[in-house]
Amino acid sequence: MNKKKRRSQQAAPSILHKSMDYAYIIMGSIVVAIAFNVFLLPNEVASGGISGISTILNNVFGWRPSLVQILFNVPLFIAGLIFLGFQFGIKTAIGSFFLPLAVYLTEGWEPWTEDPLLGALFGGIGVGIGIGIVFRGKASTGGTDLAAQIIHKYSGLGLGTCVALIDGLIVLSAAVVFDIERGLYAMIGLYVTSKTIDLVQIGFGRSKMIYIITNRQEEISHAIFEEVDRGVTKLSAQGGYTDHERPILMCVIDQTEFTKLKQAIRKIDPNAFVIVSDASEVLGEGFKRS
Repeated sequence: MNKKKRRSQQAAPSILHKSMDYAYIIMGSIVVAIAFNVFLLPNEVASGGISGISTILNNVFGWRPSLVQILFNVPLFIAGLIFLGFQFGIKTAIGSFFLPLAVYLTEGWEPWTEDPLLGALFGGIGVGIGIGIVFRGKASTGGTDLAAQIIHKYSGLGLGTCVALIDGLIVLSAAVVFDIERGLYAMIGLYVTSKTIDLVQIGFGRSKMIYIITNRQEEISHAIFEEVDRGVTKLSAQGGYTDHERPILMCVIDQTEFTKLKQAIRKIDPNAFVIVSDASEVLGEGFKRS
């Protein structure tokens, strides 16, 4: 009986996590669709991906973007299953098919701006937020991402290079079909999208990773414990000139704690050698949970 109860308790969070993943996919697809229809499409900003292709084909042939997207997504998803296997699963299938549906359902919305620069900026932000949310659901919206993975597997080129090549060709096509100015707006939108995805995935908070080389390790460690309330790790190191053992203190702190830490180190050892770098994401006690 206890075993059954334990299994049911373990199953409940698993079901909740899966439900949240599907909610992320649906919510993210809706955000992408709205950004596409109110910012990118009306301002002819073809900033990469299947949405960029649909913007170009809508201008040239008058084809509905939602139809173009589903016509591209279906064969690309099937090709992904054939050439890459079944690792995408049901989630990517939902993303591939729900995004064109969301574009169709929101295609009657009025443009929120007729300024192509604002369209590129806010369209890029909106698409980035939406794709970032889909990524949080451990899925993707398919499209050119699948094409890039296939090219990556069979060409030996890096995945980032493949994505850049495909998106670059789409932006170049936009410059030819529309004009150079629209191509430049598309590049802005593409850049803003990539940066926004990173922000959604990693967050706005930036922690600092601190390395401290000092002869007064114990005092500085104690000060970090007491005054900053952070842990310290000792890393084994050896001086290149003296060849002596010289441990390095390493700690991770929030940005807001950096001034307090710097003052504590300076008070104990003004000659301490301190290296500061950004830590884009920190998981664990004292920071966010994974």
